[in-house]
Amino acid sequence: MGATYRAQAAILDEILHAAEEVEHHVHNYEDSFGLAAAPVGETHRADDMSGTPFQFTAGNNTWGNWLQILGSEDTPFRSSKTKFDLSFIHIVDANNANVYKIQIAFGASGAAGLAAGAYTEFYYKRAAASNRASQDNILNKRVNVGTKVWARIWCVGASGSTLDAFFGSHEYDE
Repeated sequence: MGATYRAQAAILDEILHAAEEVEHHVHNYEDSFGLAAAPVGETHRADDMSGTPFQFTAGNNTWGNWLQILGSEDTPFRSSKTKFDLSFIHIVDANNANVYKIQIAFGASGAAGLAAGAYTEFYYKRAAASNRASQDNILNKRVNVGTKVWARIWCVGASGSTLDAFFGSHEYDE
C-alpha cells in the first residue's frame, strides 16, 4: 500500500506541476517584435513593437539560409526576467500559395541549435485566394535570456519564395 500511495502522489505532483506551468504560460505578459531599425551584428536583431517584419527566403525546394531573429542582447524585453519562450508567429505576407515549412532554432547559430535538438518546426499554408495575415502559436521550451534565435523556411516545390513575419515572446522570472 505504501508504494502505491507514493506512486499516486508522484503522479499527482506531476499533474500539479504541469497545471502550474500552463497557468504561468497562458496568464503572462507578451511582447511583440520585428526587425531592428538598426541591427548590430549578432547582438541586436529585434526591436520590441517594430513595424518592420523579418523576411525569410526559401532555397530551391530546400531550406533557405538561417536568419537571426533575436540577438544576444535583445532579451530580456522586460527588466529582471531570466527566461523566455517564443509564443507566436504573425505572418503578414507569403508570396507563394504552396506549403511552407518553418524551423526556429535556439543557440549560437541555427545549425548549432538544430544539431543540439534545440529547435521547433511547423507548417504554414496561406489560403489560395488570399494573402491575409495569419497568427500561429509556437511551441518551444524556455531558454535563458541572451540566447540567440534563428529561423529559416522551405517552400515546398518552389524556389526563392518569401515569407514576412513578426514574432511574440513570453518572459519569466525563473
